[in-house]
Amino acid sequence: MTTLTSELLLAAYAKGFFPMARARDAKTIEWFFPEERGVMPLDARFHVPSSLKKFMKKCHYEVRFDTAFVQVVKACADTPRGDGAGTWINDEIIEAYHALHQLGHAHSVECWEGEALVGGLYGVSIGAAFFGESMFSTRTNASKVALIALVEHLRSQGYVLLDTQYVNEHLLQFGVLEVPHEEYLKMLEAALDSVVSHQ
Repeated sequence: MTTLTSELLLAAYAKGFFPMARARDAKTIEWFFPEERGVMPLDARFHVPSSLKKFMKKCHYEVRFDTAFVQVVKACADTPRGDGAGTWINDEIIEAYHALHQLGHAHSVECWEGEALVGGLYGVSIGAAFFGESMFSTRTNASKVALIALVEHLRSQGYVLLDTQYVNEHLLQFGVLEVPHEEYLKMLEAALDSVVSHQ
């Protein structure tokens, strides 16, 4: 039985914490609360680069939601971090987020090329907040297409917070913001008090 219960995860996210393992085969989980938090704007500040807009007009990816959640998480687990370090997703993380998915609190956005899963992301939804966890791509721009689809979906449902945890070069091109944790907590509180069309 995983020690990362759904109740523990939901309570931790509501206070600004999230879990990570140090390696794919790690046996322990650590909790993180960055002093500077990555937040993707859901208003006009969200920016899609012109080159990516052109790519999306020509590509044939099909975007689906929640049709291959565990596959997405496992693909993310097999993808090293951008800093060259190993993945932070271990078996306990996979099991715990699968349980959250079954409860309707964890979701995947997937890019398909025919019947091949070529990219995607997953995260946690509570109230009007979505906490992005990880993404992967095996084809050009597939994870970026998934992110754009996620933002469009969150906007349509009335979400007010897209937490990216950290800021990196991949996210900067979309206009990700870095906010102090005091400001983040205020944003989180407002999001948790808000209601969306559905999660």
